[in-house]
This record gives sequence, structure tokens and C-alpha cells, in this order.
Amino acid sequence: MIGYFMYGTNNLEKSSKFYDSFLSEIEMVKVEDENEFIGYARKDDPKKTIFYITLPFDGGKASFGNGTMVAFKVLSQQIVDKVHELAIKNGGINEGDPGIREGYDNMYFSYFRDLDNNKICVYSEL
Repeated sequence: MIGYFMYGTNNLEKSSKFYDSFLSEIEMVKVEDENEFIGYARKDDPKKTIFYITLPFDGGKASFGNGTMVAFKVLSQQIVDKVHELAIKNGGINEGDPGIREGYDNMYFSYFRDLDNNKICVYSEL
């Protein structure tokens, strides 16, 4: 079972602003704000941090993983649309407009990359 997930960043301040711009739309709140990392939790369970953005522990440059992606499940298509809009507005890179994908008729997806090129999916069931 996965306990939490983490993305590296090269600029914690900019990355924090990027994620802050849309995570509230999916019922997540910032619960930790340290010099080296920031943690987010679900609003209904703020003591359990599930997503971190962090400066690399080894002091090297953060880089994205090829084939790596985090997917956030949300409650509606409207939330998918709003999160995608906010992510792109705040510097994210569009990797797939919101919509239904072939072979997944009961789901609605959106894809984008963060400021460090990490891929993110936001989706809802129909």
C-alpha cells in the first residue's frame, strides 16, 4: 500500500505556488512548509500527509521520471476542468486537454506537467 508520494523540485517557492493554485480544488491543503519540502494532505485527514514537493536530498538537480505520473482522483468533470485550467494558467504544460479517452468511456481525464516537468493526471469517474 502506498503511504505517500513525492516529486522533486528545483525551486520550492515556485513549485509551492503552482500546486497551491489547484490542490484546494481537489480537497487538499498544505500541512507542512519547511525549508526543504512542503507537504499536502486531504482536508478531511490533515494529519496524514500524502503528497510532498521537495528539494532533492542529495543536493543534486531534480528531474522528472520517464513514464512516471501521479493521478489525482476527483469528484466531477467540472473539477477536472478547473484544475487543468488553473495548472496551465500557473505555468503548467498541457499534456492532454480534459476529456474522455478511447477505451475509458466511464472516465474523464486531464494531463499536464508541473514546473519541473513532472506529469500529473486529474480524473473523475462518470
